[in-house]
Amino acid sequence: MSCTVFLDLLAREASPVEFEGPLVAARAAGAAPEALAELEAAKIAALRVRTIMRRHARREAELAALFDTASDLAGLRDHDAVLEAIVRRARRLLNADIAYMTLNDDERGDTYMRVTDGSVSAAFRRLRLPMGAGLGGLVAQTAMPYTSAHYLKDPQFRHRDFIDEAVAEEALVAITAVPMRLGSRVIGVLYAANRSERPFDREESVLLGSLAAHAAVAIDNARLLEETRTALEELSAANAVVQARSAAVERAAQAHDRMTALVVRGGGAEDVAAVVTEVLGGTLLVLDAEGRPLAGAGDPGPLGAEEFAAVTAAAHSARAQGRTVRRGDLWIASVSTGEEVLGTLVLRTPEEVSDADQRILERAALVTALLMLLRRSVTEAEGRVRGELLDDLLAGRVSDADALTARARLVHVDLAEPHVVLSARCAAPEQRGRAAFWASSHAAVARGLSAARGEEIVLLLPGDRPGDAARRVAKELGASLAAPVTVGAAGPVRAPGAVAAAHREARRCADALLALGRAGDGAGAGELGFVGLLIGGDRDVGGFLDSVLGPVLDYDARRGTTLVRTLEDYFGTGCSLSRTAERLHIHVNTVTQRLDRVGRLLGEGWQDPGRALEIQLALRLHRLQR
Repeated sequence: MSCTVFLDLLAREASPVEFEGPLVAARAAGAAPEALAELEAAKIAALRVRTIMRRHARREAELAALFDTASDLAGLRDHDAVLEAIVRRARRLLNADIAYMTLNDDERGDTYMRVTDGSVSAAFRRLRLPMGAGLGGLVAQTAMPYTSAHYLKDPQFRHRDFIDEAVAEEALVAITAVPMRLGSRVIGVLYAANRSERPFDREESVLLGSLAAHAAVAIDNARLLEETRTALEELSAANAVVQARSAAVERAAQAHDRMTALVVRGGGAEDVAAVVTEVLGGTLLVLDAEGRPLAGAGDPGPLGAEEFAAVTAAAHSARAQGRTVRRGDLWIASVSTGEEVLGTLVLRTPEEVSDADQRILERAALVTALLMLLRRSVTEAEGRVRGELLDDLLAGRVSDADALTARARLVHVDLAEPHVVLSARCAAPEQRGRAAFWASSHAAVARGLSAARGEEIVLLLPGDRPGDAARRVAKELGASLAAPVTVGAAGPVRAPGAVAAAHREARRCADALLALGRAGDGAGAGELGFVGLLIGGDRDVGGFLDSVLGPVLDYDARRGTTLVRTLEDYFGTGCSLSRTAERLHIHVNTVTQRLDRVGRLLGEGWQDPGRALEIQLALRLHRLQR
């Protein structure tokens, strides 16, 4: 039999088993040993040629796959699709049961599953590997390829239970992994695995490494492409911003010129509001320091309760930041000079207000503050007239009451009506000038009088409730100055000659509030309990007794009981129940019952130190009256 039979077998790509056929046939035919040896040598040579041919064919397929991958990268459109194609080709070329890819997470310091092909386990597809743990974690950390014929039994890796459980769920046995590098940096790992003990040879690892290099290029190209797109978008956005800012600068220049002209010709807040709405659109409301509307443009309408609360809070924030503050469709700018609050601008517009337009609103607030200061100078001149009139009343210069009344009418003050006298003390000496201006403005609006006398601000205001007026002025003036203001009050007075005495009582009331540690509060003499009794001009003992002991006195009068006597002995014995019982010759339980009745009449807290002191003083006065 000729050796050429092996060439036929090679030509039709026969299996290795078929190459034994010629030898078996020759032996059966009784061929000589020399012929059998020649056939054996030809068979071995043919098998070697067959192996080389298959290797070349495999290499050709690998090169074709790499060429296809390079073509995909050249026309890169979908980053994820390219990575999935690489994993599929790796699985097909290595004839593996599964192929997958993990990428490194630099922030978390681990590597996570990115793409899989052939996986059946959801837990495996969600796997994250710590650096150095498992085969993939070791490859990601060391940048070296690793292969294992039986991973779960392989002691060269640091096994972790959750990794081994995922690998067992996927039923993987043989695994090979290679790093994906960009320069010296590892960005991920490419794997191929079998569900049987079929180890991967060196050539397969090299092929997988080539695919891993292409995968790294794909990832880097996608990053560069994304950065390029981002840069183009940023450039386009920057160009749009430049154009918008150019238009905004032109608009701001026009608004500035118009508002400067308003200052020159002595315009008002309503003129500033008109300019702002013409430039920015929407509606504008100008509020004073107390939140009352001063002017508006574009028919702004009143603010709702919730809106007013939001505007008040935003105005404080705007003043602190020195910037416009937004609340919904409202844009708020503070009108202030230094630490003094003069008012607030409230722009209502559904449109977004740019930074440049916010500067226009802030410039409008500055111009409004300037116009308010100009008008303040006029108000201060009128305030001096009012102050001189009040000085005469406080000094008792009322020899000609008719003349004083006539002077008062010139500034719209009717001295025949009831008035209260207020003595205000500002805790911050540097704020007294601002306090005097506020008092002058407030008195002018309320048709009253004001005067600054050293550390004291005196007001004469219409009304017959001195305590309410004192608290209102303490609150409003304190808010305007952002500092505590203490106000004592007296009155009402109905004649010019009674103003001086009421002023002295109001001063004593303010002194008492400060002595009691109630700085920043306001009250009349009648509201200070026994302290009011001491400082008040009328010494209303009956009113004091009624306010402190009235319910107990009435109960004794109606029922014929001795609760007042029980209270006197109770306090006289140092609040001892047993000694009180001895003095009254009654049982301790009876004393307890009487004191419980007193508690129900006087209310909770009647034994607190402050209340107890007033009760004991009232008991002493009651005894003296008897």
